[in-house]
Parts: sequence; structure tokens; C-alpha cells
Amino acid sequence: MPKVVDPAERRRELAEAVWRVIRRDGLEHASVRNVAREAGLSMGSLRHYFESQGELLAFALRMVIERIERRIAALEPQPDPRRRAELVLAELLPMDAERQAENEVWLAFTARAQVDPALRPLRDQGHDVLRAGCRRIVHDLAGDVPEAEIEVQADRLHALLDGLAVHAAVRPDLNTPERMAAVIARHLDDL
Repeated sequence: MPKVVDPAERRRELAEAVWRVIRRDGLEHASVRNVAREAGLSMGSLRHYFESQGELLAFALRMVIERIERRIAALEPQPDPRRRAELVLAELLPMDAERQAENEVWLAFTARAQVDPALRPLRDQGHDVLRAGCRRIVHDLAGDVPEAEIEVQADRLHALLDGLAVHAAVRPDLNTPERMAAVIARHLDDL
């Protein structure tokens, strides 16, 4: 009897193979051939799930966004907006191996989107969702302040998150989860 394969699960497995190739060899090596080899499939089998390399890469990038959104949605409700902010922001930073992988993949795709117009809409979507989340956090913490100040502080928080993500990818030995949490806590204190 032939093995029954869940198409959604196989697509996730292939996206994870993309991630492994990107993290090990770089995005430029995430070809259909290399990803199929990484996943233990033939190129023909991979093309059953993704018609092109672009479709495969877009799915892998979209999976980063969806995983983060799922984790944030699953957080326990918090009556204290400061605690809620800390929990949400921790989900956006590479605080463990899973989030480190997402961060590295996201950064690789962000760089590639500079020269690949097909990836720009997803990059922009991720950027816009993060910026909106920063704005919500600032709005919840700031109280009664002018709208212009909320916008500036949202930009500041967004830039801090982006900077911490890059620093953690470049020098994880210096930018530990504890250090990132301390920087975020100090920033939230300033808000």
C-alpha cells in the first residue's frame, strides 16, 4: 500500500529543509535541487508541492511570519501591559534555537529581497506587521501622550528589535537571550 503523505505537512518539511540549507550554505544555495536533496526527495517529488523555486522560497519566508504570529496568539492573556509587552517582544527575538533559526532565515530573505522583487511583498508584510505590533505595545504602555510621540516611540522600539536581531545573528556570544531581555526591559522602563 502506498504511503499517504499529508501535503501540508510535506510543505512544512520542505520549508524546514530550505531553512537548513540557508543556515548552513546561504540563501543562494537554496535551489530546488539542493532543497530536494536536503529533504531526501527527488526534484520531481518536490515540484509536486512547489512549482518553482520562488514559490518554495516564498512559502519558507511566510512560514517564519506565521510561526511567530502563532506563538504570540498563544500567549496567556496578561492584565499588566508591561508584562504582555515583554512576552510578545521575547517571541520576536532569537531567544532559543527555534527563534534563532527563524531570525537567521528572516535576515537572509530580507537581504535577498533587496535584489529579488518577488520577495519584497513578503518582506514588506513582515516589516509592517512588526511595526504595527510595536505601535500597539507603545500605545498600551504610553498612556495619554500625543499621537506623534507614539509614532516616534514605535519607530524607536522597531529599530531596537531589528538591531537586537541583527546583533544576535552576528555575535550570539555577546548578544545572549539574557542580554537582549535586559535591553528590552530597560527600553520598556524608559517608555
